Amino acid sequence: MLAKRIIPTILCRGRTLVKGMAFDSWRAVGIAMQAAKIHSMRGVDELVLLDIGATEEGRGPDLRMVEQLSETCFMPLAVGGGITKVQDVKDLLMAGADKVVIGAAAHQTNLIAELASTVGCQAVVAAVDYRMFEGVKWVYTHGAKRKTGWSLYDWVRQLEKAGAGEIILTDADREGVMEGYDINTIKNVAGIVNIPMIAHGGAGDYEDMLSAIKAGADGVAAGSVFQFTDATPRGAAQYLAERGITVRI
Repeated sequence: MLAKRIIPTILCRGRTLVKGMAFDSWRAVGIAMQAAKIHSMRGVDELVLLDIGATEEGRGPDLRMVEQLSETCFMPLAVGGGITKVQDVKDLLMAGADKVVIGAAAHQTNLIAELASTVGCQAVVAAVDYRMFEGVKWVYTHGAKRKTGWSLYDWVRQLEKAGAGEIILTDADREGVMEGYDINTIKNVAGIVNIPMIAHGGAGDYEDMLSAIKAGADGVAAGSVFQFTDATPRGAAQYLAERGITVRI
């Protein structure tokens, strides 16, 4: 059985570490590079670095920051924010990223399929942010501000078909709230796709992570719980291992 992954998420605007709730009210809480280095010293499974301002502000990825991180942080690194074309991805991989996280661009072009054929599915992570609207879970982009025409379950099927290697699934209304993952949706998505799915948005403690994995998540991503509580990725791994979950410690 493959080990379940525990993945710290760093949300930044440029190089500033930010904290929000439900994809809103972003405030500066530190420096992204410092947070990444702390996680690296803890020996985490991998790290997700998302620039939440890049797409809205029309910026591309910060390649120099990725280069600096890859020089000092020896862990798999997934980078997202501001990616719009294949060349952006090639540049990020050359800079030291192991994976790229594609959100809004997947709706505007056939970027997922292009990347699957050029850099390989294993390097392509599809970011899926969703909210409930009029009784339906819809996919949103641009910091969960723009509603797309795709329902959640139709979109994850489409992403798998296009060649995404995995999905990071975020309940936008739970992001940063630390009140638990959306377990029913995790279970439903796990039942309709065959690619790895990472649960994100809402982790408040180790028990929340255990619930998400039991619901079918292949990994759990979390930001606030690792930055603003005593919880650590190693502590999460030990908790899960004690309850029969295969993890790396």
